[in-house]
Amino acid sequence: MTDTLETITGALIDAARKAGADAADAIALKGSAVTIDVRVGALEQAERSEGTDMGLRVLVGRRQACVSASDTRAETISTLAERAVAMAKEAPEDPYAGLAEADQLGFGCDAEGLQLADPAEEPSPEVLQQEALAAEAAALGVEGVSQVQSSTAAWSRREVHMAASNGFAGGYERTDSGIYCSAIAGTGTGMQRDGDGDSRIFRADLRGAEDIGRVAGERAAMLLGAKRPKTGAYPVLFDERIASSLIGHLLGAVNGSAVARGQSWLRGKLGEQVLPGGLSLIEDPHRPRVPGSRPFDAEGLPTRKRALVDKGVLTGWILDLSTARKLGMESTANAKRGTSAPPSPGAWNIEMTQGTQSREELMREMGTGLLVTSMIGATINPNTGDYSRGASGFWVENGEIAYPVNECTIAGHLPEMLLNMVPANDARPWLSRVVPSVLVEGLTLAGE
Repeated sequence: MTDTLETITGALIDAARKAGADAADAIALKGSAVTIDVRVGALEQAERSEGTDMGLRVLVGRRQACVSASDTRAETISTLAERAVAMAKEAPEDPYAGLAEADQLGFGCDAEGLQLADPAEEPSPEVLQQEALAAEAAALGVEGVSQVQSSTAAWSRREVHMAASNGFAGGYERTDSGIYCSAIAGTGTGMQRDGDGDSRIFRADLRGAEDIGRVAGERAAMLLGAKRPKTGAYPVLFDERIASSLIGHLLGAVNGSAVARGQSWLRGKLGEQVLPGGLSLIEDPHRPRVPGSRPFDAEGLPTRKRALVDKGVLTGWILDLSTARKLGMESTANAKRGTSAPPSPGAWNIEMTQGTQSREELMREMGTGLLVTSMIGATINPNTGDYSRGASGFWVENGEIAYPVNECTIAGHLPEMLLNMVPANDARPWLSRVVPSVLVEGLTLAGE
């Protein structure tokens, strides 16, 4: 059996060339993970997984194919490469498929400087179980909480290595730790559910389990007695927990795949204003201890910091090599990939300019309207930006929370919503998407 990820990717490239590929790239992943779930003060489920996976993409001219496996024996690698080349020969030509040129390759920064892997030892299952139990107990200690739906503590470590026939080779290691709790308040048809959680690269940065459980319980209890709000046009304050979803819709619209297909409401809007003049949207893949950080993308291009939106003006798309070629542009080093598919564009860490007011100050400024803390479903027209989502949260009157609400729908037009956002100053800086609460005027609420 091949020992290291570097030798696995090297063997895959060599086998692809031997099988007749004109070019090839490979990815190998090795990881382990532990997840502990508790319920009613006792262990409900303990799961541990370990494994190595590998993926190979081959190109025969402009025809490509991808294959993957978890068996890393030499004979499997040889068979995998032969199958991939045979598949590629039968595939349709893609004039935009191809690896990076040698002069495009590199490293955007030192992987060690990104601190993507916690040097601390793996936590024992007993430690994780105690964290999950502590979160559950804290949630049950909140008045009004009747049960805890789930309480989980998890840890994982993963190594990644990529190589290509154009000479690129690189890898890094990353860890993740998390604690999550979902609480239920009330009984019968009046039950309400909410939760809290925290996920970090370094376990030492995690919030305490008791705090996570308490917040989960308090959020659920605050929703007791929820009812449908009034139907009409009102301002809506999107809580920091879900405000990033609005920016997520913008990121979807600037994704090169959507733009190249002509299915983006921002197509043709480069150089135009898409956010208020004082707001920028910065992509920074070099932030230490943040999940979306990478020294290079999945095609070996060096990542870099840039402004997707600069003082309200859209400055660029999110591109990998293929979509860049389709659009007659240069890749922005945003390629992502797994083991079984070719690269596709995706955003790294995103940070939006914060405002000067707190969420409470924006709520007082709003006067009467809806504070949204949870959203379900989504109907987004990719061509027009028409927006409709189910929501729950709190009705606000005279700048103060009046009562909890649920079973309502928010509708609007994303281009107008984004242009009229007013941000708060409450974004959590350790997240991959740093977006504060935002106030949007004049949305349509469908309630009672």
